[in-house]
Amino acid sequence: MSTSNPSTPGLDKGLQDIDQVVIRFAGDSGDGMQLTGDQFTRTTALMGNDIATFPDFPAEIRAPAGTLPGVSAFQLRFSSFDIHTPGDAPDVLVAMNPAALKVHLKELKKDGILLLNTASFGALDLKKAKYDKDPRTDGSLAGYRVIEVDLEKRTLEALANSKLDNRGRERCKNMYALGILYWMFHREMAPTEKAIAQKFAKKPELVEANLMAMKAGHAYAETVEIFQTAYRVPPAAMKPGTYRNIMGNQALTLGVVAGAEKANLQIFLGTYPITPASDILHQLSTYKHRGVITFQAEDEIAAVAAAIGSSYAGCLGVTSTSGPGIALKSEAIGLAVMAELPLVVLNVQRAGPSTGMPTKTQQADLLQCMYGRNGESPVCVIAASTPADAFEVGFEAVRIATKYMVPVIVLSDGYIANGSEPWLLPDPDKLPAIPVTFAPEGKAGEKFMPYQRNPETLARPWARPGTKGLVHRIGGLEKQDVTGNICYDADNHQHMVDTRAQKVANIAKDLPPLATFGARTGDVLVLGWGSPRGAITAATQRLQQMGHKISCAFLRHLNPLPNDLLDLMKGFKKVVLPELNKGQLAMMLRAKYLVDVQSYSQVDGQPFKSHVLESYLNSVLANVAKEVRK
Repeated sequence: MSTSNPSTPGLDKGLQDIDQVVIRFAGDSGDGMQLTGDQFTRTTALMGNDIATFPDFPAEIRAPAGTLPGVSAFQLRFSSFDIHTPGDAPDVLVAMNPAALKVHLKELKKDGILLLNTASFGALDLKKAKYDKDPRTDGSLAGYRVIEVDLEKRTLEALANSKLDNRGRERCKNMYALGILYWMFHREMAPTEKAIAQKFAKKPELVEANLMAMKAGHAYAETVEIFQTAYRVPPAAMKPGTYRNIMGNQALTLGVVAGAEKANLQIFLGTYPITPASDILHQLSTYKHRGVITFQAEDEIAAVAAAIGSSYAGCLGVTSTSGPGIALKSEAIGLAVMAELPLVVLNVQRAGPSTGMPTKTQQADLLQCMYGRNGESPVCVIAASTPADAFEVGFEAVRIATKYMVPVIVLSDGYIANGSEPWLLPDPDKLPAIPVTFAPEGKAGEKFMPYQRNPETLARPWARPGTKGLVHRIGGLEKQDVTGNICYDADNHQHMVDTRAQKVANIAKDLPPLATFGARTGDVLVLGWGSPRGAITAATQRLQQMGHKISCAFLRHLNPLPNDLLDLMKGFKKVVLPELNKGQLAMMLRAKYLVDVQSYSQVDGQPFKSHVLESYLNSVLANVAKEVRK
């Protein structure tokens, strides 16, 4: 990643250095807010800043234009220092219509910059957004630095000679707004010029129009008096190496691919499209040159069954889905437990129950993944906590699944999947090997024993069909230990249930000691798993700077849990666990360890805000201090 920050012509009005900024683009789904935010992110990444993003999609697929349910937003935070979240409240809000303004104005910081597209403030637009009066004239915008620009008019003027029709030209207004923001925040246009040329390579008239609009917006901001100051965020000090901006679904996919390469296995993805996991299928389908096979089945059940069949055949069976799909796959995952085959299940969680809010985030599938199968069906459950961390988690899932011959469920969520951050590319040669050994051909006169286990891991042999001398039964009926014959004996069933559970428990022997952010003893320990990691880290860091004895730790492995977790919790007077559910892991920990873990729950479809979490933890610290004084 480039860390240079060359000057941009036309900044004579004044250039003010700042250490961070949070920008939110908001408008209709058709206004190109995600594309605009993505281009700003790419450019900012190349200029060496630390970044974190939060795309927020509408749950309605085709909500009426200009209405509140149809508002789409993209938030980006970039800085000259290490950051953990995309920010709690924007410093800059770009509102393309009244609906976007109404939904997001309440979160804009006081004295923040509000860039309004005045072309969309007619009487009908205001009515769609449920405004009784024009907010520009009733005092609603007092306290903000309001910049009004008729983006549609300006864009049409800039594209007067374009070959596009008026509708096509008007759709370029997001690029005009992007040009304004590029001037305001001292961004280079070259990366976007290259990206747009690639994106619309087959439609040169679109390339020309979008770039003309962007450059016109930049020139407008440079020359008009309402833009008096530009801002510059210097590059962040980052560990040397090659970086790329990466989204969670991309990183998770690459982690699984890297794991399969290190295990010398071919990937077979059996899946069915579902928000927000569909991008995993889209990305894996581009890796045919790496031997990856992708199969879009007719439903979730067929998808996971095909993946299990591929594992039986000696491939790495993978299936991707979200919560509703996990419900449909549960019986087949139980089959993988019984057959003791490696299977990687990628669950990108969303807000439920049922169809719920498909584009909003939640962490409410934990209990379902832990216990949502009939009988005693233990599986390994691990969780990603940031977009970049998803790579390591995908890799780890392959390692565990193949070493222990078990299904591994990976928990991500919509916030991780669609968010992005800089990722330091690992050296492929330094990634650890994942040794996989298939059962060798049988010897003449010897009967193959499909459940003759590895004494350390309790994993059974992986026998590829067609291998000479390895004929054996497989399926969902209980097996006799060692022989694999169907067996209904009570003692054998007890033994096999206990053995399968112990096999999953043995995974804990491989886990490294839990790392803590802060001391390993103190007043309050904040535990976390999954996407709340950023907000927890930011809140804990600020409280530590105030002198509080507070630390945090994050659990990647949820089943089995790390062996040193109980000792860590005992080192603190209070343990708090923030989750985007109704306290699922807190309930598990209280039951397992008899420790009074205090749950902090949020289920509104949005990620935690670090300042809200900080306020709550401050009250917990105050209560701990009161108890000590007593």
